[in-house]
Amino acid sequence: MPIVGGLDIHRKQITFDYLDTGTGQVQLGQVCPADREHLRAWLARFAGRDDAAFAVEGCTGWRYVAEELAAAGVAAHLAEPADTAFARGRKRHAKTDRTDCRHLRTLLAEGRLPECWIPPARILECRALLETYHDLRAEHTAWAQRIHAVLFHQSAPALGGGALPSEQGLAGLRAAAAACLSPAGQLQVAAALEMTAVLETLLHELRHQLLDAARHLAGAKVLSERLYGVGPVTALAMTCWLAGEGRFSSSRQAVRFAGLDITVRSSDRKGPPGRLSRQGPPVLRWALYEAGKTHARASAPDHRYYAQVKDRCNGKRAALSEARKILRQGCHILAELGNDALAAA
Repeated sequence: MPIVGGLDIHRKQITFDYLDTGTGQVQLGQVCPADREHLRAWLARFAGRDDAAFAVEGCTGWRYVAEELAAAGVAAHLAEPADTAFARGRKRHAKTDRTDCRHLRTLLAEGRLPECWIPPARILECRALLETYHDLRAEHTAWAQRIHAVLFHQSAPALGGGALPSEQGLAGLRAAAAACLSPAGQLQVAAALEMTAVLETLLHELRHQLLDAARHLAGAKVLSERLYGVGPVTALAMTCWLAGEGRFSSSRQAVRFAGLDITVRSSDRKGPPGRLSRQGPPVLRWALYEAGKTHARASAPDHRYYAQVKDRCNGKRAALSEARKILRQGCHILAELGNDALAAA
């Protein structure tokens, strides 16, 4: 790599630091404002060269930067933020954009950069859809909980857990609100119902897109066919975050990546041990947990183990144990498929 450098991305500017190993010259500066147009113009200086490589930290904004680097024929290397910070060691001076660039460039030049996988554009699009779906579901749950809270706060009759989705349940809710709630409480319930209706429409449309994407992705089709409890959405999430040749050397790494591993006591943390690390993509963790809960059915192939853990601990612990097993099995299946898991079905 005759040209090796680092880019520090911020909303207003991109700071660069690159070294021409042939001449020993170091170039420093900024691309301002930070957008595709100005970055593309700056990358024009490397036109016709195939020996340039830049490291970018995997923070917000890395996607368009990596895409523009690839379009300009420059090798893009995505750095894992936490491991990159750990490689810096203890800070002896104030951290600046220039020192961050220099640190990335040094790690890349020395072959010590903790790299992340850069997914194809199609996988990035599916990830974005899954994250949006997960956020909308959480928002829908929050509005439903607000309705229950308002009813309880003013001593209105409680509703069943599945009352809101049905027409009969909505009619009962409106009647209870009119009879038992103050004008402000009625307004709160009416606003919450309008928001849940909008969210349900968006969720319905988005789910159709996710199902279509899962049907046309090889890895998702195989996972949903071979793993009990793994539906199209869960299979799509597993493929988007776990697929790719050589991603994980063991299924234990995949469990750690998903944040389903159990933490141990550490001297730099005040929290108690024995809790989920909750690192990694929340969407993947949620999808796997939902898949794990399906083993509560008596017809599930692993129901006996689920029941044993539930009797010994509780249902949540049993679902998490099943989620880890599903994740390990899915990791092995995706490893067998390799990059074919990302191909169109």
